[in-house]
Amino acid sequence: MGGALSSKRPSTSHSASRPVPIDSVEIGRVRRLTTGIQEFDRALGGGLVPGSLVLIGGDPGIGKSTLMLQASHRLASCDHKVLYISGEESIQQIKLRSSRLGTGSQGLWVVSETDLESIRHMAEQIRPDVMVVDSVQTIFTPELTSAPGSVTQVREATMHLMFLAKQTGIPIFLVGHVTKEGAIAGPKLLEHMVDTVLYFEGGQNNLFRILRAVKNRFGSTNEIGVFEMKDHGLCEVANPSAFFLPEHPCFAPGSVVTASLEGSRPILLEIQGLVTRSSLGTPRRTVLGVDYNRVSLLVAIMEKKLGLQLMNEDIFVNVAGGVKVDEPAADLGIVSVIASSFFDNPVKGRTVLLGEIGLTGEVRAISQVEPRVLEAAKMGFERCLLPKDNLKNLKAPGSMELIGLRRVSEVVDLLF
Repeated sequence: MGGALSSKRPSTSHSASRPVPIDSVEIGRVRRLTTGIQEFDRALGGGLVPGSLVLIGGDPGIGKSTLMLQASHRLASCDHKVLYISGEESIQQIKLRSSRLGTGSQGLWVVSETDLESIRHMAEQIRPDVMVVDSVQTIFTPELTSAPGSVTQVREATMHLMFLAKQTGIPIFLVGHVTKEGAIAGPKLLEHMVDTVLYFEGGQNNLFRILRAVKNRFGSTNEIGVFEMKDHGLCEVANPSAFFLPEHPCFAPGSVVTASLEGSRPILLEIQGLVTRSSLGTPRRTVLGVDYNRVSLLVAIMEKKLGLQLMNEDIFVNVAGGVKVDEPAADLGIVSVIASSFFDNPVKGRTVLLGEIGLTGEVRAISQVEPRVLEAAKMGFERCLLPKDNLKNLKAPGSMELIGLRRVSEVVDLLF
């Protein structure tokens, strides 16, 4: 794990490094450490890279420390020595939480410490395989006069921990609080210093949690992990589509299903819509889970191309479960759900809708349509409306009916 650790940043002499052609650089096979929590490993890009610095962010109480304790237990159970450093809890409090979660393991070492120098010495003495620092805002160095949690202290602590990870090859998790604006407390520079940034999404009142990678030097930033919060901790959700669709009303106006792609994983989501006569001078447009400007654009297309009089209607659009969809493949579902509520007519049959809609009313092709269709067929859907251009070289799974569309006007004719 390297030699003695210095309390100062390592200095590089002029003769220590020299530029070399990139094609002459040899790298060995990097063996990732898997935590044993598949949804967590998925978000990490396949596991922990030696010497990496991973930042875990999220609202207070959302489950960051719970996930870290569960992951530490899994790693320790696989004969990896894990050092869990808490600056917010005593070791007795950590033990109480560990007993509730069932995460006691002989290879899991815990300590309550906030002094950066002491943490470095502990890493040198114990030589763990993985370290967890919960949270980075509590760590401080006496060499600086600013208070713990200040911008200077957080930046300096992260810089020293980054050098520690690179020198020793120890992967380090940093738990970071977020501000009211949803950013990691401290400088934005913090996210540039680490190798991976993972954010927990989902309110405290929601049962599910989504772990999303927003930066990853060693994997995709499109992958997510889905968890369910229970009394005994976070549980993996192996089939998110089944988790998000249990209460989908098949024959109710204002409800349709679309397939969103999160990294390599297709997830079926229910989009809900409500259109009602407005009593205000300016009708309301309330949107949750999808882009507000995107919905406004689609409403304008519906008025122009479908002749629907929506200018005096209040329109509400929501993605059930509190999930956020930021890809245009949900356009067809949004248009269909607004039309369904406007006509007070349900989308008949078990139908899933996929497709992007252009300003001229054309239904445009989307990416990776095959895994979306396969996921819909697996969940028992019988019909899929999708762009005509996506039908090329696409084979219908099982008995599912695939219907290609070129214009948004065809949607209304087929569904209503």
